[in-house]
Amino acid sequence: MANEGMKLIANNKKAYHDYFIEEKYEAGLVLHGTEVKSLRQGKCSIKESFIRIENGEMIIYGMHVSPYEKGNIFNKDPLRPKKLLLHKREIMKLLGKIKEKGYTLVPLQVYFTSGRAKIEIGLAKGKKLYDKRDDIAKKDQRRESERDFKVKNL
Repeated sequence: MANEGMKLIANNKKAYHDYFIEEKYEAGLVLHGTEVKSLRQGKCSIKESFIRIENGEMIIYGMHVSPYEKGNIFNKDPLRPKKLLLHKREIMKLLGKIKEKGYTLVPLQVYFTSGRAKIEIGLAKGKKLYDKRDDIAKKDQRRESERDFKVKNL
């Protein structure tokens, strides 16, 4: 996502390493006041988080939003489950997909766009160990070729 006015808060690089991302969706986040202030300061982690669909609603678990320093009694639990906002037909489509073997929903990044907190979620299929090794080998090969190219052009 290279939108103008987009401020990236958290990125989940591990998701790209562990999964093949097949489709991406943008969802809104239901947050309370102090959580939004904390997000604006960039205090968020989605590394250990996951998404479930329950009763026709998407909920993210394990997303850590640090308590706002000046929030005192208004601060919420940093790990509380947060509801995601998507159209009903998109949720039903995703529900059908994740019932297939091997598919899951993973959070990819959290960002602000036009003053609203959004989360990019991906429909993902798990990688096997040999797929991960293959990706690492390709990355090393690309890095080596870039280094050779740089040395030749000096």
